[in-house]
Amino acid sequence: MLRFVIAPDSTLVFDAAATLPGRGHWLSARADVIDKAIKSNAFSRAAKQRVEVPPDLRQQVENALRERLKNLLGLARRGGGAISGFEKSREWLDTKAALIIQAADGSAEERARFTGARKLPVVTALDAATLGKIFGRERTVHAVVASGKLAAMIEIDASRLAGVAGGETSGQ
Repeated sequence: MLRFVIAPDSTLVFDAAATLPGRGHWLSARADVIDKAIKSNAFSRAAKQRVEVPPDLRQQVENALRERLKNLLGLARRGGGAISGFEKSREWLDTKAALIIQAADGSAEERARFTGARKLPVVTALDAATLGKIFGRERTVHAVVASGKLAAMIEIDASRLAGVAGGETSGQ
């Protein structure tokens, strides 16, 4: 679900962390639902007031979710709860890993070889260059996140991003 609030100047604001003050207006995390809500003036009707909806709302939501996902992955890495690289990540798969992160532009065969028959959720929301920046490398194709609250938050936000952007996130 996606939460929106109305700012004091009657502008609609996407609340990526769902923590902003005010009455929340919730939508399913799907691009078609956002587009339909904008076209049908659903935010103004729900708020019972005139609401200024940004014309690029869906793009704003996608950008905010992508930034949040990058920040959460960076936090997990800095806290020792995420690791990247094929060999190091494979070592974690059977012991610590709760979530597999793979570059969206990585080879499908290589991604399948990495995961093997494991039944861990797989997130493919970011490209290799973006993952590389998070993990201090030029490119990163494989990473894993240890179990815990951050792994759950990353999985949820990746799922929301996939719904809005039309991307892929799978729970193999």
